[in-house]
Amino acid sequence: MDLSTVIAFAVACVVISVVPGPDMMFIVANGIARGRPAGVVAAVGMSTGIAVHTVAAALGLGMLLQAAPVALEAVRVVGAVFLVYLAITTLRAAKDVATTAPQRFGTRSLRHTYVMAVLTNLANPKVILFYVAFFPQFRTVGGWATPVQFLVMGAILIVTGLTVDATVGLAAGTLSALLLRRPAIQRWLNRVSAAIFGGLAVRLVADR
Repeated sequence: MDLSTVIAFAVACVVISVVPGPDMMFIVANGIARGRPAGVVAAVGMSTGIAVHTVAAALGLGMLLQAAPVALEAVRVVGAVFLVYLAITTLRAAKDVATTAPQRFGTRSLRHTYVMAVLTNLANPKVILFYVAFFPQFRTVGGWATPVQFLVMGAILIVTGLTVDATVGLAAGTLSALLLRRPAIQRWLNRVSAAIFGGLAVRLVADR
């Protein structure tokens, strides 16, 4: 890969990361419902999922999954189930603000947020198809081997995406903290987060 290709790919990553998508909405929902730490942890979880996808793409697993529609459908269903689960648990939290508030920044809650972010990203078949369709456009013939080029591009995407997503998570958590002076507002924020999770689940199932 030459410098011009790397720069072009980095610019494309910035554009892709800034445009709101399911991952960003997931991060916003967690930041709103659980505060700044959860927003940042969700961003880190998404980047972890991207790292796994990058390694898989370097190994050629993306092409294999694209050739097996049944596998992609299974991934789609798993992702939808995770998002529905998040919607239900967030709605339950909205019913009992007194119980939820002390756990906003708990270690256990943050670990749960991280795992859910990783699984949500891994279960999105569009991420797999993105790697299959997008990365080869910047692959150059000669020089570095294709797996190495994919790993380098994945690293650039992770750094760019994590920077943008963590900023969004912090902003969402800050807004949530400013609005949480009344229990009624916290309940509504949790309901908004649950609606986002539910909407992402519906989109994942319905969007072909």
